[in-house]
Amino acid sequence: MKQLTGAEIVIECLKEQGVDTVFGYPGGAILNIYDALYKQSDIRHILTSHEQGASHAADGYARATGKVGVCMATSGPGATNLVTGIATAYMDSIPMVAITANVAVSILGKDSFQEVDISGVVMPISKHSYIVKDIRDLADTIRKAFMIARTGRPGPVLVDITKDVTAAIGEYEPKSVENSIAYTKEVTDQVIENAIAMIQQSKKPYLMIGGGTILSNASKEVAEFIEKVDLPVCDTLMGKGAFDGASPRYTGMIGMHGTKATNFGVTECDLLIVLGARFSDRVCADANRFAAKAKILQIDIDEAEVNKNKIVDESIIGDIKYILQKINQKLEPMKHTQWMEYIKNLKTKYPLTYKRTKLSGPAIVETISEITDGNAILSTDVGQHQMWTAQFYQFRSPRTFLTSGGLGTMGYGLGAAMGAKMGCPNKTVINIAGDGCFRMNLNELATLSRYEIPVIEIVFNNQVLGMVRQWQSLFYEERYSYTNLKDKVDFVKVAEGLGVKAVRVETLEEFKKAFQEAIAQKIPVVIECMLNQDDKVWPMCAPGTSIQDAFSEEDLVSKLE
Repeated sequence: MKQLTGAEIVIECLKEQGVDTVFGYPGGAILNIYDALYKQSDIRHILTSHEQGASHAADGYARATGKVGVCMATSGPGATNLVTGIATAYMDSIPMVAITANVAVSILGKDSFQEVDISGVVMPISKHSYIVKDIRDLADTIRKAFMIARTGRPGPVLVDITKDVTAAIGEYEPKSVENSIAYTKEVTDQVIENAIAMIQQSKKPYLMIGGGTILSNASKEVAEFIEKVDLPVCDTLMGKGAFDGASPRYTGMIGMHGTKATNFGVTECDLLIVLGARFSDRVCADANRFAAKAKILQIDIDEAEVNKNKIVDESIIGDIKYILQKINQKLEPMKHTQWMEYIKNLKTKYPLTYKRTKLSGPAIVETISEITDGNAILSTDVGQHQMWTAQFYQFRSPRTFLTSGGLGTMGYGLGAAMGAKMGCPNKTVINIAGDGCFRMNLNELATLSRYEIPVIEIVFNNQVLGMVRQWQSLFYEERYSYTNLKDKVDFVKVAEGLGVKAVRVETLEEFKKAFQEAIAQKIPVVIECMLNQDDKVWPMCAPGTSIQDAFSEEDLVSKLE
């Protein structure tokens, strides 16, 4: 049994958990831990430009690799700068451990310099939070944090450690990592039989894949299930990549900016099978009218998600991978020839289209998809560019689409891309941002250049807050209140000033050339794409309506005429 400082115990515990990369920013209260980091060589530390960037990088690392992401910050404002990233991870069920330091126990609660009750602050937006005030509790608390973060429905955990604990001497005994067991409530044969009976009785089944499917690593089981049942497939924003987006069975995303084929098909189905999705407002719109003709079978690891937003007919609580294995073992192959033909006709009748006469978001995303064959890792920020990416990129495999689905965090993508590239160095990693989002955390370009991390940053610059302007155009009688971003900022010069190669493009041919060069050069590159401020995401559902009311630009023009 070793005698170590608390800071050294933190490092040893991280090694125990297999941590190879930490994203963070030092400060006074956490100096002892950073000193311990300095003295070892097993864990690489990425110094971000801002603590928020560190939290998003840890999140992106976790999404891309399936491991627990780790970030660090000092007390007070350092810790509070992690909050947005912690909330982002919480809403999307991403396993992350945030380690912060606080003032010494003797001055806790006395409004000391840079003191914040960060464990209390993050309580509603984390899976669990701790404050460690005794070195004897330190190692086990860190171990518990990792176990909680990755077990069952994953999520972020915060461990706050007082500075005197990081300096104190205590006993450290190495322990092997406990295997995380995918939580599954007792699933009886009868429950499986009930689900199979629902499937067998259905004439028009549809499968809706959510983010829980990716977290469960269930893509193989999903593909087998789809072939056995012979049914069409859609996904939520968080579920993209769990099933091959190039498959003829795939009909596109569901919801507010989902395809008409999916939205109309789900409206007509008689059984909707939902894997790891929470029926959010962006998916269901009017929940009372959502899939009104269908029985609903929901499979989810979190019982709290059942009947929360949408009443379902049957549910199975547990790990999706495990449950689908059970169902696949007993399910006999089926055929739904007439239903599949109907869905095929919907896809033919309502394809995703865009005007090909100018440089546009859909054209850029489709080009990226073709050049990378759907095998790159794409992160996005939030807005029109996010929806165009979801619509026009054919994701072929899981853990390749990193986006803030639940919280909708502007400024998320660049940090996430950086984390993904650190975790998956052999993959092409691209972040697609709007100009409004890019402004939020563009300082992380300095991190890319410092460590020579070859992330490709693509900025859709329409000089407005695009999605907000779209709503103002359609629902606020074109009152463009504070959404105009046209000013004297030159993103190319800013990027170059931060040490990153940058190029501005105005045609699709220029973009193709710049993008192919960026892939070949394997250095951090910014490609600024000049777009029209009035380009919109189609189709869409107006707020408060149903997915069956999805309309396109052509529908809107016809209605006005």
